[in-house]
Amino acid sequence: MLNCNSVTLIFNVATLLTSCFFLKANVSFFSLLTHHPSVQMEIINKHNDLRRMTNPRASNMLKMNWNAEVAKNAEKWANRCTLSHSSRIANCGENLFMSSAPLPWSHIIQVFYDEVKNFKYGVGDIRSNSKTGHYTQLVWATSHEIGCALAHCPHKHLSYFYVCHYCPEGNNINTKKTPYKKGKPCGDCPNHCDNGLCMCDLGKEFGCDINIIKENCKATCRCSSEIK
Repeated sequence: MLNCNSVTLIFNVATLLTSCFFLKANVSFFSLLTHHPSVQMEIINKHNDLRRMTNPRASNMLKMNWNAEVAKNAEKWANRCTLSHSSRIANCGENLFMSSAPLPWSHIIQVFYDEVKNFKYGVGDIRSNSKTGHYTQLVWATSHEIGCALAHCPHKHLSYFYVCHYCPEGNNINTKKTPYKKGKPCGDCPNHCDNGLCMCDLGKEFGCDINIIKENCKATCRCSSEIK
């Protein structure tokens, strides 16, 4: 049986979209909670798969990793059931999704990415009313840590509230038309590559007080403001 579920995406105060999804089967709310390692892996793998698919390809795209503290902050906001953006998160971006029924995380993330149809690399939005902020945050090259959460808000019509936080934040207004550097995959990190995505884990292993790590692992060393 096919079910039609009302959904809403928000990226900023001016952005509100509604559409309809058809799914062959419902999923349970509890199976989507992000304390499950399998759900975390689904979210991370889906993001990384999509980050490998950019057109043109990216030479500096970092591999996404799960961050429990970032997820905790996303959960705190989701549980408030405001169905709106949180106050500014220093150094972290935010994608939101609302639905009247629980939907798989992979579907949610795909919807974020599908805004690519309204985006042209180097140009930006292809129409004046295009909405592309979810897509550009998802493929922002230097955003490399993520935490997501889902809340059930039964008093709301759109009662399932999905929140993802991305660190460091993307969508810098000055470079939003080029969310990554185009080129051969891993062209900027040929010695630290995982299937087309760059990795830089030395900051986690040795800390960021060492100058050579601070200079060469900038992305790893920048995501600290939300991790408290």
